[in-house]
Amino acid sequence: SKPSMSKISKDLGMELEEFGGGIAAIKVTVDQRHLNKGGVAFGGLHASMLDSAMGGALVSTLKVNEWCATANITINYLEASLPDVKLIATGRIVRRGRNLAHLFGEIRDTEGIVHANATGVWTIWKSKPEK
Repeated sequence: SKPSMSKISKDLGMELEEFGGGIAAIKVTVDQRHLNKGGVAFGGLHASMLDSAMGGALVSTLKVNEWCATANITINYLEASLPDVKLIATGRIVRRGRNLAHLFGEIRDTEGIVHANATGVWTIWKSKPEK
């Protein structure tokens, strides 16, 4: 079953499109709330989408008691994302060890043009942190 999105993700209009087997996909349609002063989506939208898709890909493979968090993410912004453009971020595991996982993510529009891509490292713990 697909996990529920965080409040910040929902507030940004992000929806979980695919989740499972080491892959996750997040979709959003660029609208007014996402735009910077230049009239294109601000980089934080792409960063949020990539972090969610890449993290989701890893989460889909974790045991119930395991926990993970982003340690590093490096984003390349390749294309300006204009209003009304539908974006899909996909994340996948490149390599996973006991305590670290390397991930790759990219954001494409419906025509297949890549708007951004990213590599990242996630830390994995055997159990969830104490509250």
